[in-house]
Amino acid sequence: MCGIVFLADWHATTANRSSRISDEGFIELMGRLRAASAARGQFYHPLFSGTCCTGPDVQRDHQITLKSDHGATVYLDFFASELRLRGDAPVAQPHIHESGNVLCWNGEVSRSFVHPEENDGSKLSAAMSELEDASAIVQLLGTLEGPYAFVYYHHRSGKVFFARDPLGRRSLLMHVPSPDLPYLLLASVSAGKSDHYDFTETQPDKVNQASPPTDTEDFRLQSLDIIPQYLSSAVDELTYHLDHSVSLRVRNVPQRGVELPSSDQALSARSVPARVAVLFSGGIDSTVCAFLAHKHIPLDEPIDLLNVAFENPRKIRGQVDGAVGGIKKKKQRAMSIENTVSIDEQLSAQYNPDYLVPDRVTGLSELEELRRLCPGRRWNFVEVDVPYTEYQDVQETVESVMWPCQTVMDLSISMPLYFAACGVGKVRRSVTAEPQLYTSSARVLLNGLGSDELLGGYSRHRTVYNTGGWKALIDELQLDMDRIPTRNLGRDDRVISAHGRETRHPFLSLDVVNFLVALPIHIKTDPRLEVGVGDKMLLRLAARKMGLVEASTRKKRAMQFGTQSARMERGAANGGTLLNIARQTEK
Repeated sequence: MCGIVFLADWHATTANRSSRISDEGFIELMGRLRAASAARGQFYHPLFSGTCCTGPDVQRDHQITLKSDHGATVYLDFFASELRLRGDAPVAQPHIHESGNVLCWNGEVSRSFVHPEENDGSKLSAAMSELEDASAIVQLLGTLEGPYAFVYYHHRSGKVFFARDPLGRRSLLMHVPSPDLPYLLLASVSAGKSDHYDFTETQPDKVNQASPPTDTEDFRLQSLDIIPQYLSSAVDELTYHLDHSVSLRVRNVPQRGVELPSSDQALSARSVPARVAVLFSGGIDSTVCAFLAHKHIPLDEPIDLLNVAFENPRKIRGQVDGAVGGIKKKKQRAMSIENTVSIDEQLSAQYNPDYLVPDRVTGLSELEELRRLCPGRRWNFVEVDVPYTEYQDVQETVESVMWPCQTVMDLSISMPLYFAACGVGKVRRSVTAEPQLYTSSARVLLNGLGSDELLGGYSRHRTVYNTGGWKALIDELQLDMDRIPTRNLGRDDRVISAHGRETRHPFLSLDVVNFLVALPIHIKTDPRLEVGVGDKMLLRLAARKMGLVEASTRKKRAMQFGTQSARMERGAANGGTLLNIARQTEK
């Protein structure tokens, strides 16, 4: 048994410590952690003053101060105690190599390159220091057999690596940096509940790494145009994981023969059939999926952008009565701006106003940005217009397919998915061109679901933060991910597959999910910032870096409101009402 306590203070000053770790409460906490890491004796620490217990046989501490050219400082503090179970004499750790590498080790390697009489920590420290590339640490750990947990500072790369064995047989708790507590804290033990950390178990499925920033940064994004240093690597890694996820989901999709109406023949003859389509609203999630798909699909092959709009009697009646979008002016002023869009004169002249729903307007706007960024690509913007009578005709079918989901909201979300998966609509070669009938031949539909749950994109996430802070927001995001299989994925799969197509979710690949859930919450989202910047902040920065300037600032709009599939009639029940109860109320 060995004990580990490690601290990386992101916001240290030239005095080596930030005010957050200099207060008496934090000093007492560190003393308690060291005491809990040991078994007997007395130990005095010059920074965290006070006596505490040492390891059963030997212990020591080690500090490193990293300074940038700008005078900012990062302070690293290592502490380890050791119970000697190998060799003739105890070996003090942390193990400090002449190269500047530091290892805190709590393990028992039972075979591989360590002999029974050798100290496994010392041997492992030497082996790690011989590696030319820090990334080879993962391969080295793969040769080990036995329980372990460790913290390793690699001097040349400036990175801190930490992990547990694949079965998690040794404890290693982790506090990830947050705006309020901007330090990394790792410990073998807990000192109980504390306001100075938010400990979670380090997951044993990977080797974690942290790169301390070299200059002090305000943990608040100033602009989407400038990526601060503390977000730079996360933006690049998210782009990499999403790009890889999309590539796996669009490659090697077989062609699907589709019988096209006679009026389609001239249109379809000019290009090969599309194999991939995107459920496309013009929002940031669907646009990123479309843009990344463009990178991995042959240029001579079209990509279908399926955009659904419903004829909504309640909205149309409201327009006749003089309200904008079917909403009385008084209520419209009270609504969030996120559901409003501007409609220029050209769109009003060329398109049926009954189907100029918010998703249609933003979709057409984003289509132009994709055309500018992806010259040579044929984007088939498929206008799927759904008359109210057609909505009524298929309602019973959709309710049957989505069962046992049975709320008003389930229906208002399932309807757009059902008609999008049908793939029947119209396309135009330009905004002013006449529409032509079109049926999508795509077998695979890309869906941006999961982005809001992982990156804090819902408006209620901002409300949760305002009432409960960062901890409440973390809990809410976890709840969203826990219930997405039963709330969304099963229902959506049933509805879309009813048309013989498959939906694929780039944001929900395990690589993307594992990457995002391991990030500190303030790296992914910042509800302190304005809507359209702080929500899904990391994805917005990634989109801006891809060149998707307009998409990067689009505000979240729920599918049922963007397509206007919700609240078709006056007095319609709210989303959580069961359909059978809603019908009884309407009667």
